[in-house]
Amino acid sequence: MADSGTTGAERQRLAEADASRAPWRRWGPYLSERQWGTVREDYSPGGDAWSYFTHEQARSRAYRWGEDGIAGVSDDKQRLCFALALWNGRDPILKERLFGLTNTEGNHGEDVKECYFYLDSTPTHSYMKYLYKYPQAAYPYDDLVDTNRSRGRRDFEYELLDTGIFDEDRYFDVFVEYAKAGPEDLLVEITAHNRGPDEATLHLLPTLWFRHTWSWAGGTAVPSLGLDGSAIRAEHEELGTRRLYFSGGTQTLFTENDTNNERVFGSSNTTPYVKDGIDRHVVHGETDAVNPARTGTKASVHHVLSVPGGESVTVRLRLTDAQLDDPWAGFEDVMDARRSEADEFYEDVLPDGTSEDERRVVRQALAGMLWSKQYYYLDVERWLAEHGVDPLGADPAVRNSAWYHMVNDEVMSMPDAWEYPWFAAWDLAFHTIALSMVDIGFAKSQLDLLLRRLYLHPNGQIPAYEWNFGDVNPPVHAWAVLFVYELEKQRTGRADRAFLENAFQKLMKNFSWWLNRKDVDGNNVFQGGFLGLDNIGVFDRSAPLPTGGHLDQADGTAWMALYCQNLLEIAIELAVENPVYVEQAQTLFEHFAWIAVATNRMGKDNESLWDEEDGFFYDVLRLPDGTATRLKVRSLVGLIPLAATSVVGAWSDRRFPELAAGAKEFIERHPAVAAIVSAQQNVGPGQGGRYLFALFGEDRLRRVLARMLDEDEFLGPHGIRSLSKYHAEHPYTFEVHGETYGVGYLPAESDSGMFGGNSNWRGPVWFPVNMLLIRALLNLYAYHGDDFTVECPTGSGKHLTLYQVAREISDRLTSTFLQGPDGHRPVHGAQAKYAKDPHWKNLVLFYEYFHGDNGAGLGASHQTGWTGLAAVTATLFHVVGEGDWGALREEPLS
Repeated sequence: MADSGTTGAERQRLAEADASRAPWRRWGPYLSERQWGTVREDYSPGGDAWSYFTHEQARSRAYRWGEDGIAGVSDDKQRLCFALALWNGRDPILKERLFGLTNTEGNHGEDVKECYFYLDSTPTHSYMKYLYKYPQAAYPYDDLVDTNRSRGRRDFEYELLDTGIFDEDRYFDVFVEYAKAGPEDLLVEITAHNRGPDEATLHLLPTLWFRHTWSWAGGTAVPSLGLDGSAIRAEHEELGTRRLYFSGGTQTLFTENDTNNERVFGSSNTTPYVKDGIDRHVVHGETDAVNPARTGTKASVHHVLSVPGGESVTVRLRLTDAQLDDPWAGFEDVMDARRSEADEFYEDVLPDGTSEDERRVVRQALAGMLWSKQYYYLDVERWLAEHGVDPLGADPAVRNSAWYHMVNDEVMSMPDAWEYPWFAAWDLAFHTIALSMVDIGFAKSQLDLLLRRLYLHPNGQIPAYEWNFGDVNPPVHAWAVLFVYELEKQRTGRADRAFLENAFQKLMKNFSWWLNRKDVDGNNVFQGGFLGLDNIGVFDRSAPLPTGGHLDQADGTAWMALYCQNLLEIAIELAVENPVYVEQAQTLFEHFAWIAVATNRMGKDNESLWDEEDGFFYDVLRLPDGTATRLKVRSLVGLIPLAATSVVGAWSDRRFPELAAGAKEFIERHPAVAAIVSAQQNVGPGQGGRYLFALFGEDRLRRVLARMLDEDEFLGPHGIRSLSKYHAEHPYTFEVHGETYGVGYLPAESDSGMFGGNSNWRGPVWFPVNMLLIRALLNLYAYHGDDFTVECPTGSGKHLTLYQVAREISDRLTSTFLQGPDGHRPVHGAQAKYAKDPHWKNLVLFYEYFHGDNGAGLGASHQTGWTGLAAVTATLFHVVGEGDWGALREEPLS
């Protein structure tokens, strides 16, 4: 991958933005794709966000905390918004936002029901491209709701393509392109292609509006939009003056971004011109619904386009802070320049050896990552006050009432701009790995964000996600900090220890929170709760157990071991310039040693996380009567201990002999630690004199890998499954009080309503955990070298080094998105249109998770968030050769 010091127009813009010399990131795709149905907008007494503010209300009801739109952009505080609205002459409403099902309407939870694609974006958003496929027939709102609602959990979801609305190609491909002539000068080109055989009419309404900020608390000036020749002039007390230039004999429609109280609440309107005025004018012919004076806080430029079959029409606009005599002068030159500069940038990012299709996949994956940067605003104390909660007296009946300190007012990387339009802590950590390929500055700022005082709880907990900030996600933040730090060091030759030190200090506070809150018995075995794996086990791990007692979690304990390892590595790196961190490293080593002891202890029957007979790690259920039993579900829970693997270079021994001496003395002083060290075998220097930190030795490693690499267990054709296929024929059951709880292999969607039922860790492949395992295998390879091989796949007779195993898993993951000989991409399942239609075959979706047996995309269809790691798997092994990974663990930069 490219050195970020490489010259080039986009690299220069990034450098200027990072140095605060020019605000190239001020305007971007920061407009959400769904604001309705979010916790932020929920003021219901029972906390039912989906029902309180619905899609049906969204066109008429002003939002409190944000805005949404199609292919939209805004400034980085979302004061002024621009997006696309459409009408085909048949829909019952103006298409101003993407439609999808609520959690109770879908047979597998909430789900967007549109066909749209993020095609391109540079990291400063100097160039962006988006595609929306708009049917010419009436959009089947009722059919999608009714059919999905009637289907059960074992049925497939009913998608827009399944309705047949695209069968005769009677639809428009609407491409939206943005190009920046300057940091505050945004060119917009919208091209509508009629893919059908007959001429069709399209109402195209580029729309400009202000986020509603003026009526909630009072005292805020009301911004204004007004007609100014061939432009809409926008006046805002903070932004100043902006103009949206448009061309052609088009009509401009003005209204207010205020709630239509009459329609939504049955009360009087404060103005005759309300949020849905443009919809009512265009779709329903209510000519008096828009302001004849052509002023307001929301305005559309109304183009009525007759597009012949097989042809296209283009509309151009320009949103700028300058007053221009000729806004179209040089327009085409700027668009062409930004397109070519985007090509140049990605040519620099993509390594030699990647195929044309791999490049297409990587570029769309990264485009999705960049398009999913969203403005997120939530002042929790104000939100709680509006719910009648005193911040000094938390009310457990009101969501997030213990998080009154939080003020979110940032552009953040979201998991999905429609399905998950809010930040999620452990998702975000993985996002930064992919984002670092193109914008290391933004990646580091995102990692820092959740550790700032306005996010990190005073007790040290990292906020999880909007639905419950106090939930417990896997502690992967330190892993991501270290990963991003090393990637930058590799690519640029610069070690940003200021970033590393800043993160370390705050992470130690969070680490202490884990030690104090999530170790019930004080025995270094941890109980993190559901830990992001929703329905991975027999019970809902976020709720009280039906048996009473608690779970000793194999994954919770392993996550903490990994946390120790990563902090230890960071401390050693920081000690190069500040010896005070040697003491910190020693403390972290001792924490890790005790966790390793706890993980491997034998104790009484069924108390150990390790099952010697099965050669696998399991959760242990501890009952109120003092007895314990293993829950023998072969899942990712038992593979996370493998992910808890790190390597420190031989240089640390030479540079810090006191650390080595202290570790030796600690081991000798504690027989339990010495016994584990002796049993593990991998305590001495390995390949290149490196040291390995792991929870088990070579024998257990081989036994765990034998299961993980067995195609009848975890190794699927498209990555490591979340549950062993063994449980397809041998489901695990557990009886409590006459009720049977069970876990069986489900390669696709969940058949359980546990944790909402809208995700499934009982078989499908998830990219983030696969990435953790790949990195662990590379670390193990750096220690063991070429002499250590395993059978892969198990039983095949083919032996590979651990580097080659990591690459094999990576290749299987990447193959999910690549075209086969027949043009079919596994990600698109049985949808033939993606394989055969020239207007669909090069389009790629990045789902939340993937079918364990065939790779079909499942869950959220646009969760490029952590599935954006596909860009990493497709390129990593073109960059890091077998000899290179170990070299990354050598002498640090001074």
